[in-house]
Amino acid sequence: MASFILSSSSTADISKEHFEARDIRYVCFHYRLNGTEYADDLGQSMSLVDFYRAMTEGADTETSQVNIQEYLEFFEPFLQEGKDILHVELSSGISGSSASALNAARIARERYPERKIYVVDSLAASAGLGMLMDKLADLRDGGMGIDQLYGWAEANKLRLHHWFFSTDLTFFVKGGRVSKTAGVFGGMLGICPLLDVDVQGRLIPRFKIRGKNKVIQQIVKMMEQHADDGFDYSEKCYLSHSACIEDAKAVAELVEARFPKMQGKVEINDIGTTIGSHTGPGTVALFFWGAMRE
Repeated sequence: MASFILSSSSTADISKEHFEARDIRYVCFHYRLNGTEYADDLGQSMSLVDFYRAMTEGADTETSQVNIQEYLEFFEPFLQEGKDILHVELSSGISGSSASALNAARIARERYPERKIYVVDSLAASAGLGMLMDKLADLRDGGMGIDQLYGWAEANKLRLHHWFFSTDLTFFVKGGRVSKTAGVFGGMLGICPLLDVDVQGRLIPRFKIRGKNKVIQQIVKMMEQHADDGFDYSEKCYLSHSACIEDAKAVAELVEARFPKMQGKVEINDIGTTIGSHTGPGTVALFFWGAMRE
């Protein structure tokens, strides 16, 4: 067993069972649904089916990041057990959570000067963060120590590619990522924006594609262009979706057909309540390893 804790947050959008199976600890973000606060606890308090149904019916959603005190309360039990910590957090281009985690780590080091506490700004989101955590768990289980693992995470995090599309612009308009006018015309014309995460960890629109079938083809083409070794890609591939499993399955089927050397099947995850509060239903995201983001 490793002498350190590998941890992240619920925004990694992998299941509770996956976190537990890989021995990755997590801290929960928070969200409000029609003014009532809930923990983003991987669908335990409220099922994601009910969450996305409420959004479709017009519910108001807000999210709040983990604060410094909550990170301290999360870190301290591990430190008291004599464990070091490598914590990997949601992109600073999306949330201020990694800054709060860094401040909590600074305070914790003063209280436990004999312990190592590393915090990585993943520059990743959703199951992209989950895929990074899975890789770090592989390396830890292979015997890599905390110092090497921290260095590997910092050196390789920008090799993780994120591509997203949405078939419903409602919540992109609400969040300001798409203008109201563009949203109205986009909806009329069946425009599906294709976005990625840039080097600063921000979600950036890249293409406007007309029609769901075309955007499904295009998202797989982005993997063809950017994945390690092209069609000989041999790493894992993750997908996440918000209440549109059939669209996610359509992407997964294409990926598995075009990348026959991929490690296992595409793993499909749900977009959780923190990320989903901003995307709304109808979003599919594809994650894979490739060249450094530019």
